[in-house]
Amino acid sequence: MKKVFFPLLLLLAGLSFAGCVAEKDYLVTIRTKFGDMKVVLYDVTPQHKANFIKLAQSGAYDSTTFHRVIEEFMIQGGDINAIDETEPIDYTIPAEFNDTLIHVKGALAAARQGDQVNPEKESSGSQFYIVDGRTFTEEELSTMVYNQKLTVLQNLFMRLLQKPEYASLRQDMMALQQAGNYAEMQERIMNSEELIEKEFGRLPEFELTEQQIEAYTTIGGAPHLDRGYTVFGRVVEGLPVIDSIASVVTGAGDKPEDDVIMTMEVEEVKKKQLSKRYGIYYPEEED
Repeated sequence: MKKVFFPLLLLLAGLSFAGCVAEKDYLVTIRTKFGDMKVVLYDVTPQHKANFIKLAQSGAYDSTTFHRVIEEFMIQGGDINAIDETEPIDYTIPAEFNDTLIHVKGALAAARQGDQVNPEKESSGSQFYIVDGRTFTEEELSTMVYNQKLTVLQNLFMRLLQKPEYASLRQDMMALQQAGNYAEMQERIMNSEELIEKEFGRLPEFELTEQQIEAYTTIGGAPHLDRGYTVFGRVVEGLPVIDSIASVVTGAGDKPEDDVIMTMEVEEVKKKQLSKRYGIYYPEEED
């Protein structure tokens, strides 16, 4: 596959900032002992953008830490509730998924509770993470997609087997299990997609787009998080800082042994300047 780096970033920026008509936009600087990261936020995720800007401007994020970091995955921070003197954040934000916003390296996304207690995938009111990630081969991506689909089908198939009308199917699967024929069991599950959709509704989209394949084989990221967590911005300057934070020594719960404290600064910058610096495309901006 031909590798394309800069044009891809322009494509992501063009899709993400379309429709913005204000003369200025926000540029957020996240300051750490490892250096600064500059972040832009997406207009197609307006609730997340407004909430993040409000907290950053108020100083609520100042003195919070990157409290969970995993190399080649992500750095998570912004737990305002961990600061005793602040008002607790006890709200969530509805998911704002957009298939054009993916977990490429440098993506800014909202943390959340797991699906078991949060089936609507609503975002934390303050906690966020920045993707570190790694590059993948196309074969690795294909395997990942297959495993994701198999996991979803397996969970729904188990629910299917609890229904009285599928007693004979349940008996067949039990016989295969007793015989140790796990390959046949897996094939039966994968071939039951139409039946599962009939019982439980349309399944999620599992195939990767050309944009995802191009991004994850060149820039890198965390593709397994797509369509599960809201991406609402990206680091446009200071990507090496992500690597530095992600590589610190950690202890229990992936918490850095030495605190990585952050402060934030929000400035309004003319869109023409942002376009010139970072290739951000505002299609409705006047020349």
